[in-house]
Amino acid sequence: MSSLSKLFRTSAEAVAAVLMASMFATFILQVLVRYTARMPWVAENMPFLQPANFGWTLEFCLAVWVWLIFWGNSFVVRVEDHVTFDVLYVSVSPRIRRIFTIITGLAVAIALLLSVAPTWDRLYILRLKRTATLGDLFGDWIRMRDVYMIYIVFLVAVAARYFWHVWQALRESLNGPANSGQTGGQA
Repeated sequence: MSSLSKLFRTSAEAVAAVLMASMFATFILQVLVRYTARMPWVAENMPFLQPANFGWTLEFCLAVWVWLIFWGNSFVVRVEDHVTFDVLYVSVSPRIRRIFTIITGLAVAIALLLSVAPTWDRLYILRLKRTATLGDLFGDWIRMRDVYMIYIVFLVAVAARYFWHVWQALRESLNGPANSGQTGGQA
């Protein structure tokens, strides 16, 4: 793996970790506010811990969860991490496996790219819709489109990954199996 791809992967994992940490911290804040609101001395001495001030936490956790899922599946989760039903795939020759990879990779990548335009049309409508409570935290500029924009990134990134797998399979087919497996066990 090149140093640039390692840097990108590490950065993507760091973004996912920050998203997870912010969601966890917000969850802890929700628990803290929920249980301290029942204590009269907290309400009297710390009025900023009133539950009415923390309505945004649920929507924030949901928005971060959406970002975490699509970001992680776009840039962090590897192909090897997915559950596959590969009984047929492992029972055929390497040449047929490459053909399977090319056909399914092209089908998935093209389908994802074809769904970008209709998704963009839907997100374009959401540019008008404000979030219910995140405006209290971030200001009035955040829209529902911003929350779901990560889905467009997901569509393009996963399509690019599948095109890359197709390219690797085509290149392996053209170079022939003589060059494969000669790394001496080193990655």
